Amino acid sequence: MSGLSSAPYELGRSTGVCSATGEALAPGVIAVAVLIENSETGRLERLDYSAAAWDEGKHPANIFCFWRRRIPAPNDKPKPFIDDDELLALFDQLAEADQDRQLAFRFILSLILIRKRLLRHVGSKAMDGRAVSLLKRKGSPDDPPVEVVDPGMDESAIEAAMEQLGQVLRGDE
Repeated sequence: MSGLSSAPYELGRSTGVCSATGEALAPGVIAVAVLIENSETGRLERLDYSAAAWDEGKHPANIFCFWRRRIPAPNDKPKPFIDDDELLALFDQLAEADQDRQLAFRFILSLILIRKRLLRHVGSKAMDGRAVSLLKRKGSPDDPPVEVVDPGMDESAIEAAMEQLGQVLRGDE
């Protein structure tokens, strides 16, 4: 699995400007944060769009994933870039992922969600020669397990990716 031994998840902060219109994203409005894969560097980059521009179809190429968020006021206490509900929605959005980088990103998200006790490991299986973890959501004992493909990252790559993604989720530089 190429590109997964290094941690490709250095994600920037919001610029506070809509990438489609160039207009400032005012506090309190809903915006769409987008991760794109830069076709030249292969790295993930973050862009922000106003919900109106996004809903009008102004989307970038090479979308990796996206989520909606409310722009905080300047004097608001810093919050994670993604709250638990948004993190679970992002995890669900990647359920049909088939690209190696998306599988790795979903795998890292699953580890974070397990650490946050929003998911729990209930078993494992093999599928198409790959290890698959079976996970259940907190408070949903009757739902079928969610399958998460293990992308085969080594331990140091997992630790580095989790640390960088954790910094993004906490809002660190």
